[in-house]
Amino acid sequence: MNKVTAGVVGVLLGAVASWVITSYDSGPAPEPAPTVEEATAFIVEVEKTYDELGEYAGHVFWVQANFVNFDTNFLVAKASEEFTALGVKYANQAKRFNDLELSVDLRRKINLLKQGLTLPAPDDPEKNKELAQITTDLDSSYATGKYCREDGTCLNDRDIIRTMATSRDADELLDVWKGWRTISPPMRDKFARLVEISNEGARELGYANVGDLWRAGYDMKAEDFAAEVDRLWGDVKPLYESLHCYVRGKLVEHYGDAARSDDGMIPAHLLGNVWAQQWGNIFDIVGEGGADPGFDLTKILQGNGFDERRMVEAGEAFFTSLGFDELPETFWERSLFTKPRDRDVQCHASAWSIDAKDDLRIKMCIEITADDFSTIHHELGHNFYQRAYKGQPTLFQGGANDGFHEAIGDFIALSITPSYLKQLNLLQEEPDASKDVGLLMIQGLDKIAFLPFGLLIDKWRWQVFSGEVTSENYNAAWWALRQQYQGVKPPVERSEADFDPGAKYHIPGNVPYMRYFLAHILQFQFHKAACDMAGWEGPLHRCSIYGNEEVGKRFNEMLVMGSSKPWPEALKAFTGTDKMDGSALVEYFAPLKVWLDEKNAGQQCGWNAG
Repeated sequence: MNKVTAGVVGVLLGAVASWVITSYDSGPAPEPAPTVEEATAFIVEVEKTYDELGEYAGHVFWVQANFVNFDTNFLVAKASEEFTALGVKYANQAKRFNDLELSVDLRRKINLLKQGLTLPAPDDPEKNKELAQITTDLDSSYATGKYCREDGTCLNDRDIIRTMATSRDADELLDVWKGWRTISPPMRDKFARLVEISNEGARELGYANVGDLWRAGYDMKAEDFAAEVDRLWGDVKPLYESLHCYVRGKLVEHYGDAARSDDGMIPAHLLGNVWAQQWGNIFDIVGEGGADPGFDLTKILQGNGFDERRMVEAGEAFFTSLGFDELPETFWERSLFTKPRDRDVQCHASAWSIDAKDDLRIKMCIEITADDFSTIHHELGHNFYQRAYKGQPTLFQGGANDGFHEAIGDFIALSITPSYLKQLNLLQEEPDASKDVGLLMIQGLDKIAFLPFGLLIDKWRWQVFSGEVTSENYNAAWWALRQQYQGVKPPVERSEADFDPGAKYHIPGNVPYMRYFLAHILQFQFHKAACDMAGWEGPLHRCSIYGNEEVGKRFNEMLVMGSSKPWPEALKAFTGTDKMDGSALVEYFAPLKVWLDEKNAGQQCGWNAG
């Protein structure tokens, strides 16, 4: 997750028209027509303010994420109120220049300024204050959430995640699945009010609703972007359907009636993940016989004495092997790698650029696992991207689109191949080609399984923000989408007394989620382009670019662009095409698709979502 905090407080900008009352005219004098010079001065002042005060904001939010308590929540709520108010003020002032003929860069900055508010408050101090308090309360509710059993034992999110990953007792899995969802019903009314207030703010900026605002940030019309993600889903959907069919059959073999259903859907508590978003944790159930990968990276890391810092050092070493500079010493001094024993922290992994220059950090409660090894590469991808574009003007210091930011580190992690592990002396010999299905199964249980989940989170929020889904049917609409796209259903009856969306961090945390779906497309597109540059001729899933400085140079050329150009231009700079495309992902997993379809022969695949 990319945590770039661009908080701003301070002066109000722009000329305010004088309201002149005379004996000859009882109305306001007309506002002078805006000029290009005014627009230029406006943006200069905005960027100066953002640059000066962004570091202050970074520290405020960093402290709260690492010390979650009453006082830090108060400080974040206060800062959020002030920062959002100024952001709304700037965005509304930017509308004054909508019809001017401006340079390409200046017009882009004006648009980014308007689209940069995830949750725009109305130009109303009381509503802005209320929205800031709601967002802080929701984030804190998730960070401090616990499921307390009748015996008095309480489980936080890390405990729940660990149990869902390791337990093979269907009753225990059901208990913790239900238990974690007890944290979210109190969020429901606050979330509904958040939708109401932020929609009002979006309308003031000229958008139909917040969902329309979010979709407008992709250098195309909002409706065109919605069609684009549907097109990409169509590219990769057959892969998911094959994986779903195979996994469902294996779960029925293992759990019997607890996994069996007449509609073909999979009960959500049996997939090794509290949200059923990635299924890699049940590899021991589904990855048998021909799906043996030949090694267990978690055991290798633990057996070689890896600790939290060494995990991060390995991730940094990959980037430096491509020619990137080492991370600054302050990164190692100020990052959080382990969960403290004495306080609540927000353990959800995130990457931070505190000063938009060199104060880079990650915050993560690292465990010595293959999953966290990959996640570290993901988070460091944010940091190296943040540093690459630090020379851009403030409003261009961001990803080409938010999917780019999430894809960068995951693209690097695709090079965690047997050949790479051998180069690190973590493997003595690479598994032969007969193990490829196993290697791909491990990847596919996470990468392929995630695709529909990554899509539906924001499809649900788009419906909520548009009013198609109201607070009276939040939960029903949530499960309708999960059944439609994932073929996954709740293991017990759910009702509108529940608020299951709130049990997923990105809903109370108000983090747009389509970026993760796009990242799962883009990372494979980046990987194929990089492997082609490197002259790789073998199967795409066996390619590693570790140590290839020429690829690193081309990669950096894309990163330094930040958001200064529309994302198709940035994409073309590295891949040679300006169109997102799922074909690289399909190529990567082609051997697995063949294997799955052979295993599924004679099975009734698919599901009935009702």
